[in-house]
Amino acid sequence: MLDSIPQNRPVLIAGPTASGKSGLAMRIAKRGGRIINADALQVFADWRVLTARPSAEDEARAAHVLYGHVEWERAYSTGDWLRDVAPLLGGPRPIIVGGTGLYFRALTEGLADIPAIPAEIREEAIARLEDIGLSRLAEELDEDVRADLDLSNPMRVLRAWEVKRATGRSIRAWQAETPPPLLRLQDATCIVIEAPVDWLDERIALRFDTMLKAGALDEVRRILPRWDPRLNAARAIGAAELVGYLNGEAGLDQARDAAILATRQYAKRQRTWFRNRMKGWVRVNARTF
Repeated sequence: MLDSIPQNRPVLIAGPTASGKSGLAMRIAKRGGRIINADALQVFADWRVLTARPSAEDEARAAHVLYGHVEWERAYSTGDWLRDVAPLLGGPRPIIVGGTGLYFRALTEGLADIPAIPAEIREEAIARLEDIGLSRLAEELDEDVRADLDLSNPMRVLRAWEVKRATGRSIRAWQAETPPPLLRLQDATCIVIEAPVDWLDERIALRFDTMLKAGALDEVRRILPRWDPRLNAARAIGAAELVGYLNGEAGLDQARDAAILATRQYAKRQRTWFRNRMKGWVRVNARTF
């Protein structure tokens, strides 16, 4: 497979968590290129171990960018990532790797130019979510938005609600005016890693245990005085569970099991996204490399 990848084309690598994306990117980078992060949580400076960011050794072996460059408190959106990645597409061959489907969609399909949401509207949205709950907040969205939005994802629902509240137009109306993409699919080698469920579930459990041994609990302990579950960075899987342990709300084994279960559920949502949204991408079995 590696021999079939043209060395003068960008490479996009998507796949569920723990499926070996970063390892594949490293192998491709040995033949030339720069690895660019497309994971919405690996951007945060305070999370290296907990989000399985490339190690310092890997970063020394190949150029890596857009990892750990965002501060804890900052709200970092798909639009922010797209603005950050745009100037990197003209440098060394991009090898863009991650599990955030929205990043790849924005890159290859374009992203609507929605105005920045005022802080007071964002605070109103969060307050309303806390007051009436996720399902009722989702009911306030336009029908066309509800039709294909992940209504179980509070960040997606909040985003759709605040766009309508701030602009008077639904997020779908804005998306209908999407500009051309920065990178067309036909101009890149686009790979989706597919991982058998049982195989991936075992890797997820093993990886979380490895994270604990490597200092994930210490990472969470360092941010505990600043912990705010409403922040984008707080969505790192395992963070809330380990905060609960540190606050005496659960035992470590209970927190571990809950984090592993949450990771497996996230991987399932990723697989569904990649299957439905990336039909034109090359499928590669994770056990073949």
